[in-house]
Amino acid sequence: MTFQDFKFHPDVAAGISAAGYETPTPIQAQAIPAVMAGRDVMGLAQTGTGKTAAFALPILNRLQPGPRGKVRALVVAPTRELAEQINEAFAAYGKQTRLTSATIYGGVGINPQIAALRRGVDIVVACPGRLLDHIGQGNIDLSKLEVLVLDEADQMFDMGFLPDIRRIIKAVPKTRQTLLFSATMPEAIRGLASETLTNPVTVQVDRVAPAVTVSHALYPVDQHLKTGLLLKLLQHTDTESVLVFTRTKHRARRLDEQLQKAGYRAASLQGNLSQNRRQAALDGFRDGSFQILVATDIAARGIDVSQISHVINYDIPDTAEAYIHRIGRTGRAARTGDAFTLVTGEDTAMVRAIEKVLGKPLERRRLADFDYSVPAPRKDTEFARPPRQPAVRRPRPATSGNAPAAEAAKPSGTPRRFKRNGARTGQAR
Repeated sequence: MTFQDFKFHPDVAAGISAAGYETPTPIQAQAIPAVMAGRDVMGLAQTGTGKTAAFALPILNRLQPGPRGKVRALVVAPTRELAEQINEAFAAYGKQTRLTSATIYGGVGINPQIAALRRGVDIVVACPGRLLDHIGQGNIDLSKLEVLVLDEADQMFDMGFLPDIRRIIKAVPKTRQTLLFSATMPEAIRGLASETLTNPVTVQVDRVAPAVTVSHALYPVDQHLKTGLLLKLLQHTDTESVLVFTRTKHRARRLDEQLQKAGYRAASLQGNLSQNRRQAALDGFRDGSFQILVATDIAARGIDVSQISHVINYDIPDTAEAYIHRIGRTGRAARTGDAFTLVTGEDTAMVRAIEKVLGKPLERRRLADFDYSVPAPRKDTEFARPPRQPAVRRPRPATSGNAPAAEAAKPSGTPRRFKRNGARTGQAR
């Protein structure tokens, strides 16, 4: 099968040729005919299988003959990086179609996004929180929407976006085509699919196999010695570009600081950064300004850097699938790569799960000149969060003489009222 067999509009076919595509991937071969037929689709596929083209190409094909300037396709993605990557794909594939697209996400100014929406766009790629802001403010008109795509649905669930997704679904026309893509199918996503999709076609590709060009090694170590072992490992290793994964964004930031203190050109990619700083970290990693990038799994969604020589799991991932996804970022384009994982005694079950997926035991390594006997400190001095500063109470305004008595007369369980201005709390963006 080739892309010519799909009989795309000539303008879309031109974009495919310009991208150098000839043979569709398995997810594309299965999903594209169903999407082009107007069916709802539930796609089970990991990042890296070509699923963006599996929905972007049929959407461009559908929108090409119609009117312009109204939002007719909406893609919802969990992170800014993935949203930008999807938008870049639409721009590349649809260059000849003259269809316009825009990204919407938090961490950047809202006014340029409002201006783009007012000028009129055909496709919007958005993260849930900022999209709901635009919907609430009346900045975006979704009444003409024809296609809704929920990409990386399991990641959006992990990030707590499921209530936001349901609110977005209520804001779009009931008569539409809906495409849902997810690497895994937890019960919550299965429920969302049954609520959202109508008589869907299910498309599933096998788990992505680990690249044969990647060598794997485990480095058993106590938790408090991980940073020291990582620094020693970097000294012993001939590295070009290193991607280090941590479990939390706080740890990513602190580890980045430790690496910089040790003299490495390092940066971190985590959720607390502004979009400009995130983009600077990515660009610096791509062009070699930064030798090491420390990232969390969620922040790393959308990273596509081909020259990574080493992936180091400072913290082991939560699933075997996540391990395969992480280490798949090295050993590309016929190049060899290395995947090192620092493991503690608590990681035994996950190591077994990874070895089962790989079909072989992983080599355990020990550095001869590293002191593994250093005792753990009584307190976590490396990753402990700084103590919270006590809140400064504002002095109460003067009251009438009988006010204290009235206050004292209130039952002790009477709740105090806060934020009478209607401020919302607890909403993720």
